[in-house]
Amino acid sequence: MSSTRTPDPNSGWLSDDELQSIRQRLPLMYVEAVPVRVDSYSVITEVGLLLRVSPEGSMARTLVSGRVMFGETLRDALFRHLEKDLGPMAFPQLPLAPHPVQVAEYFPFPDAKYSDLRQHAVALVYVVPVTGTCEPRQDALEMTWMTPAEAVSESVLSELEGGRGSLLRAALASVGALP
Repeated sequence: MSSTRTPDPNSGWLSDDELQSIRQRLPLMYVEAVPVRVDSYSVITEVGLLLRVSPEGSMARTLVSGRVMFGETLRDALFRHLEKDLGPMAFPQLPLAPHPVQVAEYFPFPDAKYSDLRQHAVALVYVVPVTGTCEPRQDALEMTWMTPAEAVSESVLSELEGGRGSLLRAALASVGALP
């Protein structure tokens, strides 16, 4: 969802021009995921954040994120974006029910709590355990695993764009993972 994302080469339903036109008129639906590693008691031991280069050339951390396509279930969209960003061997453990831990409404204004200068969008946010090997794909440079305390440190939160630092903190708090 952030401006650091590479256009989806297989969008399958909207051309770049159509997408740009729609972004000017309608909010779009997204899913975002906070990949985590858990112990045998389902306690979060690590949080995974992607590192990307923005179109302006700056480095930024971000979450797994992407649009929900027309006719696609939330579970399918979540799985597709997890596999696209983390690789096919990540083995995400999707939630049993499609209830998000947070809902973020992004506005095309820089001073909004959550901002995406391209569009008005609504993102359903999930905390998703992954059990396999994560090999970032697409435009991600790396996946960094850190403890929950490290993930919500001011230095890491400041590297997340568009308000995702507060979103990450809220998502981890909603599952009892804050130190």
